[in-house]
Amino acid sequence: MESMLRRLLGDDIELATVVDADLGRVRADPGQIEQVVVNLAVNARDAMPEGGRLTIEARNVEIASPVPVERGELPSGHYVTLCVRDTGSGMSDDVRRQVFEPFFTTKEKGKGTGLGLATVHGVVAQSGGHIALETAPGSGTVFRIYLPREEGLLPEAAGRRAEPARGSETLLLVEDEDSLRRLTREILEDAGYFVLEAESGHRGLSVSREHPGPIPLLITDVVMPGISGPKMAERLALERPEMRVLFASGYTDEALGPHGVLEPGIAFIQKPYRSEDLLARIRTMLDTKSP
Repeated sequence: MESMLRRLLGDDIELATVVDADLGRVRADPGQIEQVVVNLAVNARDAMPEGGRLTIEARNVEIASPVPVERGELPSGHYVTLCVRDTGSGMSDDVRRQVFEPFFTTKEKGKGTGLGLATVHGVVAQSGGHIALETAPGSGTVFRIYLPREEGLLPEAAGRRAEPARGSETLLLVEDEDSLRRLTREILEDAGYFVLEAESGHRGLSVSREHPGPIPLLITDVVMPGISGPKMAERLALERPEMRVLFASGYTDEALGPHGVLEPGIAFIQKPYRSEDLLARIRTMLDTKSP
């Protein structure tokens, strides 16, 4: 991810990576861990508007006795730590207490949904891990993620990852979270697709109208500031009736459906998603003939 992170951080932030040569394995989804790293890197970048240094470390550690961490206690044992350290503005105690709460954000209205660190916490917890946070105003921030180290042999079947589904079609990606949009675009372009991107529903409408060729598939967030994904898709359906739509959200489809945000039977993928799951879903939708 290093080359992508350098582009994401910009020229004013120095990126350093330190990885143990004999780094252990963990039982976690690679795509979700990528999203954790991107979310933490973007937060660090925003905390260093005048530049700074971001250090990402991955090391083996042994915890001899339980220690308190954010929202719990870290049991003794063998772990792999993912440490993301910045030289930014740091956080007050009040912000620190709320930082993993869904929808909590210190960014101005329309600049963030407050789901980034909540997603990080959810992925880490799902992977059996814990997070320790060190921060103070003016002293930077350190997120230290502990994931249980897998000591056993890797099963042969688990060691083989299927080749991701590829394509060459033009896709329209609409996502208001900058970090996730950039990561998803990279995944799609690496798989051979030509990607048009937009950071809002209104911009998605404009990008579609400015593109002269076909756009077989729209991939859009559901809940966005301004016009929602479903409302944008309704308008685009009048202009591009052949275009299919894949909705993505950090909410579950069960949570979105009862409120009338999504109609039953629509194509939906839950965030955070694995890159191979996203590519497989896209390929299936593109290859399925319309009824």
